[in-house]
Amino acid sequence: MTTLQTVVAVTGVAGLATGLGALPVFFRARVTHRVYDAALGLAAGLMVAASVFGLIIPGMEEGTLAAVMTGLLLGGVGLLAGNYAIPHLHAQYREWLPEGGATGDDAAAMETAGEEERADRELSEFAGPVETADAAASADADADAAEREVTLRKALLIGGAITLHNAPEGLAIGVAFASGLEEVALVLAVVIGLQNVPDGFAFAVPMADTGMSNLRVLWYTTLSGLIPQVVASVFGFLLVALAAGLFPVSSGFAAGAMLAVVFRELIPSSHGHGHADAATGAFLVGFVLLVVVDAVVVV
Repeated sequence: MTTLQTVVAVTGVAGLATGLGALPVFFRARVTHRVYDAALGLAAGLMVAASVFGLIIPGMEEGTLAAVMTGLLLGGVGLLAGNYAIPHLHAQYREWLPEGGATGDDAAAMETAGEEERADRELSEFAGPVETADAAASADADADAAEREVTLRKALLIGGAITLHNAPEGLAIGVAFASGLEEVALVLAVVIGLQNVPDGFAFAVPMADTGMSNLRVLWYTTLSGLIPQVVASVFGFLLVALAAGLFPVSSGFAAGAMLAVVFRELIPSSHGHGHADAATGAFLVGFVLLVVVDAVVVV
């Protein structure tokens, strides 16, 4: 019988794969728009194949068509509803898209000042009037408090988007383990870990453009996949103890959420910039790659 520790370990490995997508920021100061769009296309291809071969088909083998399709519709509608209900920022190439109540000011706060602006700010600090020690300390305290508030809001907004994308996948793994479908759960972990890599790349590139250090980008990117998927897998594993036979619905739910992400975000974001062919080609490569990996793992 699968233990909770096994669920955490397997899902954790899949989540850690997200950090691999951040490694290119160590080797290139600037990623081209073509490469970024291709990475989105690759992630889309992996996610569509994972939805069909890793979630929908196994769900139908263990349950009914009605159960899987019900879960799929709930997952897709839930993702769309979450986009409107939960304030969050979607990472895009060198920019952030506010949704669900987040504002343009939130997106602008993610941007860093240019070299000239930073230089002007430094000069203005020397050119400004001399302040008393108490006034300077008070101003520093106020600035620190404001900066912490902005940083916390950024974290919450980005975390909302990450949770919307990654939690359904972890839920499916946890429910599969709890349902006694260890082989299905392991295949899910492999395919989800594989598609986490380009997901991490898509997240890391705009994070790196905020001026954050490479190590912090790697750390936050890794956590973005690790935490939501592990927490959701534990929830799914414990949930089955209360209601057995949830795998067909949960697998459909995860597939619906993933397909909604693909068609609502990844495909639109990877087209319209003159690199549609690169994104489409990468989509096909991702789809074929995951089907091959799925076939090899199953065998």
